[in-house]
Amino acid sequence: MSSKNKTAPAARDSRIADNKKASFNYHFEERYECGLVLEGWEVKAVRAGKVQLTDGYVVIRDGELFLIGCLINPLRTASTHVNADSARTRKLLMHREEIRRLIGKVEQKGYTLVPINLHWKNGRVKCEVALAKGKAEHDKRDTIKEREGKREVERAMKQRHR
Repeated sequence: MSSKNKTAPAARDSRIADNKKASFNYHFEERYECGLVLEGWEVKAVRAGKVQLTDGYVVIRDGELFLIGCLINPLRTASTHVNADSARTRKLLMHREEIRRLIGKVEQKGYTLVPINLHWKNGRVKCEVALAKGKAEHDKRDTIKEREGKREVERAMKQRHR
């Protein structure tokens, strides 16, 4: 078996969870990849797809990044001696220089850090974080119009092919 065949399934299944709400509410300026500090039961739950990233956000405390609001629901088979807190604050791992650069940018008016997705990379869970600026109400309406326009085109194409 060639190495090409070995990496293909990993590349296909690398996405764990997406934050679809983030792209609707924010314009992404820059994207960063961070490591994620997880407990053993959390890794098992992530493998089972028990992750919700929708209400998550990133804060900076004492020069470190933390992911708040990301829910990882424990499996039913989780050990009884482990206190499984599904909404606990999780530390994000990044190089100190990148964090310093982010601190400077986040302190500017209107910028925030938003988790975009969780994915696998070399057997480890990674979180993609974006430096984002909130969209105005009219921008959100434009996004909705674009989405509805694409749906109409797809419907028309489907009807035509029948």
